[in-house]
Amino acid sequence: MHLPKIASSTAVTGLTGSMSAAARAAEPVDGGIGFQEAVTPVMEKLTWFHNWMLMPIITGIVLLVLALIIYIMVRFNEKANPQPSKTSHNTLIEVIWTVIPVIILLVMIVPSMRLLYFQDALPETEMTIKATGNTWNWEYSYIDHENIDSFVSSMLEERTDAEAEGKPYLLGTDFPLVVPSGTRVKVLVTSNNNLHSFAVPAFGIKIDAIPGRINETWFEVFEGREGTYYGQCSELCGVRHAYMPIEIRVVTRDAFADWVANDGAFTTTVATNTSGGQTAAQQ
Repeated sequence: MHLPKIASSTAVTGLTGSMSAAARAAEPVDGGIGFQEAVTPVMEKLTWFHNWMLMPIITGIVLLVLALIIYIMVRFNEKANPQPSKTSHNTLIEVIWTVIPVIILLVMIVPSMRLLYFQDALPETEMTIKATGNTWNWEYSYIDHENIDSFVSSMLEERTDAEAEGKPYLLGTDFPLVVPSGTRVKVLVTSNNNLHSFAVPAFGIKIDAIPGRINETWFEVFEGREGTYYGQCSELCGVRHAYMPIEIRVVTRDAFADWVANDGAFTTTVATNTSGGQTAAQQ
């Protein structure tokens, strides 16, 4: 296992600045109650299903129950009914409260099953990445690009380090996963030890990382939505579960091709070492 090439100090400054300037396209916000903005076909469909199918049904049920509670409070209070009814069964009501939920579920089942199939059935993909969960970081491998060494992506431990690179604390990492936009990417997910879960909300993906087993999912970030996206391990995996972020930098196809051609670096200037030892890029 190796780390990606490390640029010289001048190039590092330029790279850090460019990453800071790049859109932090999707991340949690204080007080947020909705989904992060969808940037993949899967998340776009998930958002539509939630906003235009589930929320109207949920809102209708809540309003109906509220109206029934208010009606009962007014119509059947002690003053209005000094002699309470002793009715114990009502066949019509029992049929209604059984049939209506069944109808609601039947209405939901078709779009939900289509969505589940769309998420689960992998289309023809253009590149493959392997994400391996460790305690407590992620290791990424570019299966289709042998010139790019696998590398470990760990959380930036200090707030000052995250702020210096323009990244959100507890979500920023030292080495982000880099992928191109407008490209179907297959992600093979596994674990070296505990159960983990690879989840990126803006992509609409969440899949368990299980030792000894490889699960797979996919995503395709829309062209024009380049930027940096964040996720986290979403399976309780131990004492540092909360410190296992996922950072994905989405670039254009041309920028990704240059990155691959340069063996996983955004600059052609590699590190120099005046102490006589090997540089990280040479190891």
